[in-house]
Amino acid sequence: MVPAAEFERGEGRVTARFRLTLESPLDSVWAALTEPARFAAWLTPGEIDPRPGGAVKLNFPDSGIVIDSSISAFEPMRVLEYSWSRPGEPLRPLRFELEPAGSATALIVTLAVPAEEDAARTAAGWAAHLAMLAAALAGAPINFPFDVFKAAREAYRAKLGA
Repeated sequence: MVPAAEFERGEGRVTARFRLTLESPLDSVWAALTEPARFAAWLTPGEIDPRPGGAVKLNFPDSGIVIDSSISAFEPMRVLEYSWSRPGEPLRPLRFELEPAGSATALIVTLAVPAEEDAARTAAGWAAHLAMLAAALAGAPINFPFDVFKAAREAYRAKLGA
């Protein structure tokens, strides 16, 4: 299943927004976003200093990409934002917003990329990682789901008219 994404264009950027409900309590979702041992199960190995201005270092060994950023917005158990960029690259803000939804958690993930970049590909990568997040929270971690990535990339390209 391809996660729904809303797209907006403006100010030289393309913004993608995912809204999903995770069948896990808010504190578990927050831990998956901010604790290195937990986010390694769905994102990649790395380090994070969960506080305003704290360092975010993520290492994607398969692609050779290393993210070296800092937290630009932080409200414990509610908001986490940093740039999804390597040093010297344009900012690619990535924002996680959480709200309790009964025993579950409502999660909004917003990311923006420069307009000249392949927003469909970037959003598809996040669609796959969000599937990994849901699986990890359910106690059944999965490898990167290339089938989700490919289907999402095609659906998002069609949506963006690319």
